Amino acid sequence: MLFVREEMSFDSVMLVIQTGSGLIQLLLGVLCLLAGTFAARQSFRRWFLHHPERYEHFLPYAAFRLVLPTVSLGCMLLSILIWNWLTHSRPHLLPLFTAMLFWLGVIRLFTAVMRQALPQGKFERNSEHFIATVLWLGFVSWAIGFDDVMLDWLQSVSFSVGKTHLDLLTILNAMLWVSIIVVVALWVSRVIEARVMALKHMDLSLRIVFAKMARTLLIVVAVLIALPVVGIDLTVLSVFGGALGVGLGFGLQKIASNYVSGFIILLDRSIRIGDRLMVDNRVGYVTRITSRYVVLKSADGSEALVPNDALISNTVINQSYSDKAMWISLPIQVDYGTDLDQALAVLRESAAHPRVQTAPAPAAFVTAFADSGINLELGIWVKDPENGFMGLRSEIYLAIWRRFKELGIEIPYPQRDVRIVSDVAVALPGKGEQA
Repeated sequence: MLFVREEMSFDSVMLVIQTGSGLIQLLLGVLCLLAGTFAARQSFRRWFLHHPERYEHFLPYAAFRLVLPTVSLGCMLLSILIWNWLTHSRPHLLPLFTAMLFWLGVIRLFTAVMRQALPQGKFERNSEHFIATVLWLGFVSWAIGFDDVMLDWLQSVSFSVGKTHLDLLTILNAMLWVSIIVVVALWVSRVIEARVMALKHMDLSLRIVFAKMARTLLIVVAVLIALPVVGIDLTVLSVFGGALGVGLGFGLQKIASNYVSGFIILLDRSIRIGDRLMVDNRVGYVTRITSRYVVLKSADGSEALVPNDALISNTVINQSYSDKAMWISLPIQVDYGTDLDQALAVLRESAAHPRVQTAPAPAAFVTAFADSGINLELGIWVKDPENGFMGLRSEIYLAIWRRFKELGIEIPYPQRDVRIVSDVAVALPGKGEQA
């Protein structure tokens, strides 16, 4: 009863449906399916509508997934018993429906177990329902012999490309195998990338290099495996490789240069994630390194995509190459009557801040005797330049301002001396000249 492929073919199923007995059996099958659907909806409202957290528990969820096939299968078996009792004959379609419902339950239970076994987020309900539907439709088509009809039709649609004869079945088979092999390769590359990125004792740039190389190598191997599987000779890659080389030499030269430059940057570790760079008067932090470009995020939140080739061929200022701490200066001016030793001491004291390094310690200097006052400058090393400088400058300037007010140290206004000349010499005409 569970395997009916040998008993019925697609043509025989179509012939049975065209009879009155077959239509009644089809109607009974639809009614049984509707009964299972109704029971499943009632179970959902009772178990999960107000308790969505039960989706994460395997037993309630698996039981819910089995309600529709179990109730429908029970109704179908009851229909077979009633049919045998009333007609004293064996039904043709009802055993087929029974097998379909049984395998629907098995497939739903299998996908529910898979969903529970995989990590959360890797196999959601939509994916589970899609896979279960595809597997069940595949079984239905095999059970009624519809797959033979589809295969014959796909083979009948054929055409020639040069000396190669192709049909839709070959094309779909090739697409299926290539997709499966490439997806498996990408999945393995993600697993390897996760394992490599978890190695905290290894430099981040090397981890990124190994992850990218593993993905590239796996994709190449997947293509080399997929091509012979679908019947494509690998010797055609020689022609493709020659064409690709010409394309790289002309149209794709810049792309190839960026790609190679990206691996050079990662291997020599001259630029790392989190470095503070100055590129073409733009300052920002490296947030991502890809095969083609480096993402440079500035303090205002904007992100610049700098090609890897530009970082290799041009001069790049890496302000955190050996040490991420940065030196900044805070200029200030005091009056000419100020005790400079006291003012310099105030500057050094005001630099006591959690974000300022103590070794080397903050330093204060007299930089110039200007027109309005004496120019002083406070130099500090900032531990975390990635958090910006404006807030730090403001806090230190406020501390200096408060101490200056306490000690009576004045910050001068701009001064200008204006001299007014009141006596103007008037040139009188000479004796010989007429007025």
